[in-house]
Amino acid sequence: MVEGKILLAHGGGGRLSRELVERHVGPRFAAGPLEGFPDAARVSVGGASLVFTTDSFVVSPRRFPGGDIGCLAVHGTVNDIAVSGGRPRWLSLALICEEGLPLAELDDVLDSVAAAAARCGVAIATGDTKVVARGQCDGLYVNTAGVGEALPGFEMGAAKLRPGDVVLASGDLGDHGMAVMAARAGMNVEGRLASDTGPVHRLVLALDELAPAVRFMRDPTRGGAASVLNEMLGDRDDIGIVLRERDLPFSEGARAVAEVVGADLLHVASEGRVLLVCAPDAAAVILDRWRALPEGAGARAIGEVTRDRGRVVLETAIGGRRLVDVPQGELLPRIC
Repeated sequence: MVEGKILLAHGGGGRLSRELVERHVGPRFAAGPLEGFPDAARVSVGGASLVFTTDSFVVSPRRFPGGDIGCLAVHGTVNDIAVSGGRPRWLSLALICEEGLPLAELDDVLDSVAAAAARCGVAIATGDTKVVARGQCDGLYVNTAGVGEALPGFEMGAAKLRPGDVVLASGDLGDHGMAVMAARAGMNVEGRLASDTGPVHRLVLALDELAPAVRFMRDPTRGGAASVLNEMLGDRDDIGIVLRERDLPFSEGARAVAEVVGADLLHVASEGRVLLVCAPDAAAVILDRWRALPEGAGARAIGEVTRDRGRVVLETAIGGRRLVDVPQGELLPRIC
């Protein structure tokens, strides 16, 4: 590690990303709505409870199997609001364009943004455009902020986890990261693998009166499921999580690419999935509701909360056990 310098690995969603936020952002801003570094903050305005988030997208390449930077920006922001217990309503759209970007490509990205926003039922309410000189930006970066209405009943957090709670995944994990990596490496995966980028707000809205049974929700983006589950445990040393390898949902295409590049799919980003922890008696109902929706057709229970004292453990298919740690180093930078 180069002391005193930002590394590309700081953007990979693993241990260095967490350290960057905790050591440099946290001491200055981690109070009020930003306390605990949620995906989206809950704020009150005139008695109304809102959910507010922002995100930037620098994915490379800008187009990949199953999506592009435009729809990804919409889905990423909509999803951060949704898994924070909100109904997405409005987005901002800010573009940083590099001199020389083809206008035809910009039009394609804007069409993708418009189509994704329409599918998600959100409005692009405001925006901004900047242009920088050639060589000062890799073509196009996109920033989106989102505002949504807070849904009643969702009071989530690590403090609410209990032994016996069930860990659910809404579908195959890691498809987005592997699709982007394959595109970046020039691997031909047409028909075998596509990004899972998509909205998850309908999965959250389907929970309705089950909200009090939901302990935790997150979309496993940078750093994948491993980062989310370890962050979820936080500083708690009285509980852990056990995952069952036989129940982990990975597509054949993602498995194939992961084997070629040597990636652990638990460390790989998804952009249209939910990881949720709920009370045991709610798990079957949530799975039934998710499976009734196209985006939740592959939902399954993948593990449970235990008394493993702050550890995420994987029970392998052959009966062994291994730790699932936060990814380290330069895994998949510029994945979103």
